[in-house]
Amino acid sequence: MSLLDAVAFLTRVPVPVRERFDLARAAWAFPVVGALVGLVVGGVAVAGSLVLPPLVASALAVAAGVLLTGALHLDGLADCADSCGGRDREARLRIMKDSSVGVYGVAAVVLDLLLLVALVQALVVALPWASAVVVLAGGYAVSRAAILPVALWLPSARPSGTGGVLTGGLQPAGVVVAVIVAVVLVMVGALVWTPLAVVLVGGGVGALIVALWARQTLGGVTGDVFGAVVEISLLGALLAAALALRV
Repeated sequence: MSLLDAVAFLTRVPVPVRERFDLARAAWAFPVVGALVGLVVGGVAVAGSLVLPPLVASALAVAAGVLLTGALHLDGLADCADSCGGRDREARLRIMKDSSVGVYGVAAVVLDLLLLVALVQALVVALPWASAVVVLAGGYAVSRAAILPVALWLPSARPSGTGGVLTGGLQPAGVVVAVIVAVVLVMVGALVWTPLAVVLVGGGVGALIVALWARQTLGGVTGDVFGAVVEISLLGALLAAALALRV
């Protein structure tokens, strides 16, 4: 059931849902769910590139990932970007709770998707097909696991929201297990593409940037912050992989 809780929380795949998620117990499955989403994205990118230009195939692959996750993490990124227009903590939290999206949010989502499509294209063009899929699976796994250290480190800025639900029962042992699972997945993938460990560094740096921003401006995390962690960590992981291609 823990795996199903993680699937229900991180994606829009229809699975049997309990009345109350046990997200703390499901922590170990976060990188597993991320890897599965990455496999779908990588599979679409590779299969699409057989009959379509790589840019088109990459755009379709990213769209498949957005559909799988219901744009959940993009919504969090947009809300975090919009909150930058707030004068103080209370104003920022109020903006993040507003369902409307402002200019900052739109710009953040557009730039995020543009960069993600460009990175997927770069990987598909430069790497053998199996390696490209493995890199994407690793990046997606790390980005989902990155939520957990941030949730353990920072308090909830809005205890009644998603941030409070996750941080409330999260234990250090659960986070350690999730990180180990992510590392193992990456190390297994490194058998296919040796430099894959760079996604751990890039994803970690991306998550740290968002966490430091949240601590400074919000005093903690919210569900939207977790969404931003996923998106920026994913970009960091894939950017690190792209840089490794140039070395």
